[in-house]
Amino acid sequence: MDTVVLLEDVRRRYERGGGAVAALDGVSFAVARGEMVALVGPSGCGKSTTLNLVAGVDLPDAGRVVVAGLDLANASEAELTLFRRRRVGVVFQAFHLMPNLTVEENVALPLALDRRRDPERVRELVERVGLLARRSHFPSELSGGEQQRAAVARALAARPAVLVADEPTGNLDSANGRAILDLLGELRRDEGTALLLATHDASVAGRADRVIAMKDGRIVDEPALLARGR
Repeated sequence: MDTVVLLEDVRRRYERGGGAVAALDGVSFAVARGEMVALVGPSGCGKSTTLNLVAGVDLPDAGRVVVAGLDLANASEAELTLFRRRRVGVVFQAFHLMPNLTVEENVALPLALDRRRDPERVRELVERVGLLARRSHFPSELSGGEQQRAAVARALAARPAVLVADEPTGNLDSANGRAILDLLGELRRDEGTALLLATHDASVAGRADRVIAMKDGRIVDEPALLARGR
């Protein structure tokens, strides 16, 4: 198995209200190249914390988080900066497109931040997500489904090893949600990108190769959660 994401006995605690809260308490799993894994469980179970650790925007208190061969807890700030720019893509529930940039400019943004240009790659992705005719439009001129498609293209611009998505269909109707999942499925197969997503939606989790149920910061063998995810 070509492992892209590896978590080993990961622990993360936060100080809240004068006490420590265990967001993650000994989480271990792996994600292979091209694999789609869904994290399911109630709010506060640790799904978003897990995504933040894999994306390199947070670091564990203990354990290992290795993504695309880089041990994030032991990486320098310079290494983490390059990792976030080049090796991980993020799709948010709320799209987070830059309002003053066109579709094409939004998709090119990760490359521009890394002082790179690849107009062929940008055009390929814009066309792939069905927005070529709207490439010069601004986010305010797009529907919700179109905005999320642009966000998916942006997340893949740098050819990341892994794409993390937090409730990627949460702000979409069912038809647009299915279209986004179809698109993610096609792109991960074609690009070989590992996909790790968090969701409350059974129809979303049901599209994954594997479902990981979480509760109280731990991975659990929870039949109800797993059944709901399938």
